[in-house]
Amino acid sequence: MKILILGAGVTGSSVAEALASEENDIMVIDFKSELLDALKERFDIATVTGNAAHPSILEQAGIDNTDIVIAVTDRDETNMLACAIIHALYKKPKTIARVRAVDYLTHPLLFVGEKGIPVDFVISPEQIVMESIRNLINYPGVLHISSFAGGLVRLFSVKVVPNGFLTGKKIVALKERFPEGNVRVAAVFRKGLPLVINGQTNIETDDEVFFAAPKNDVKRVLKELNKLEPPLKRIIIAGGGHVGKRLALALEHNHQVKIIEKDPVRAKKIAVDLKKTTVLMGDCADESLLLDEAIESTDLFCAITNNDGVNIISASLAKNLGARKTICLINHKAYNKLLPNTGIDVVVLPNQETLGSILKHVRKGDVAQVSSLCGGSAEAIEAIAHRGNGINSVVGRQVCAINLPEGVVLGALIRNQEVMGIHHDTVFEENDHVVMFAIDKKLVASIEKTFQPI
Repeated sequence: MKILILGAGVTGSSVAEALASEENDIMVIDFKSELLDALKERFDIATVTGNAAHPSILEQAGIDNTDIVIAVTDRDETNMLACAIIHALYKKPKTIARVRAVDYLTHPLLFVGEKGIPVDFVISPEQIVMESIRNLINYPGVLHISSFAGGLVRLFSVKVVPNGFLTGKKIVALKERFPEGNVRVAAVFRKGLPLVINGQTNIETDDEVFFAAPKNDVKRVLKELNKLEPPLKRIIIAGGGHVGKRLALALEHNHQVKIIEKDPVRAKKIAVDLKKTTVLMGDCADESLLLDEAIESTDLFCAITNNDGVNIISASLAKNLGARKTICLINHKAYNKLLPNTGIDVVVLPNQETLGSILKHVRKGDVAQVSSLCGGSAEAIEAIAHRGNGINSVVGRQVCAINLPEGVVLGALIRNQEVMGIHHDTVFEENDHVVMFAIDKKLVASIEKTFQPI
């Protein structure tokens, strides 16, 4: 598949990294040659230097035979204009555009119909990241949580603590604990690396264990695992940018929310839009400010500025001063190496969250949802079962007869909007939604082939 990426910034680079390792033909356009040179040193891709919205640059990049265009420059207007030009002159490629500004996103007809801007799929990274953080707040005790099947299924992970409920248990014992079959262990990661699991796999301290469960059962499962924490009510958000403001808007009616914003102009602007949130102008890494705001009685300190260093320092400081829980946003995953012993509870990687919303449009077959996990090394995929040709058809066949490789785990089966138990003799039906966990994204190709419709 030939994929054209517009923009070589943090998001464009992460998309290129994810797709270049999957035998795709990748071309990247950016006007900053130094960014392109850095990408070419790391990956087997081609690049063109120039304005991504100029027809001559698009032609130089081979737009004529491109399958998908992913427009993720740092300017909404460039992304939208490039998609409009591609639609007017070429029409063949599928287009995906990143749009950040709320003013564009709040006009529902802007991207609809003949008069709308011709973008096939619009993604909003800030909205995606905000929803990811809000899910973590709604389910305290988890390290990650994502939704599938229109919200009917949740995939979530927990950390195994010394002498905890999970410590030393075999996976088969957990199956006995949840005999209905719709709560499943999807994966176990040990020291950041995936294990090929079976019923006899032992769970150890510091493992990260992924579960798939119906939405309404998540809190019950967490309670069974002794991972259901008290609600997070008193929240301090460090950073009043797009994500911080959206998060405060989503939380302020049911939580006690404060935002710390360093820029006085931005602080005054968001204070107008936030009705119940207290907006504080200051440095989120200022110890005296945190103490003045009773950090020791704060349930959650959420560090989501646009500076990774500030996020790490302020979240670590808040935890040290007594905040019950901390969430830290990090754009550069290499900074994960700095986190041990900081006390930070949960890390959110914006590019990983955004990547899933892009990959679901890139994956072959009928794919409804993708979640990129574990720094992009693993994936959870929701595929729809269809009657295929010969051995590629899953419809009418039992689970035990499907030849998925070792390392692909069936997490959930959704039929007619109902989450079903999965057993070895379960027979797939047309339009079943199947949530699968691939512990290595190299295994995704086998999932695509298995669920490829006619």
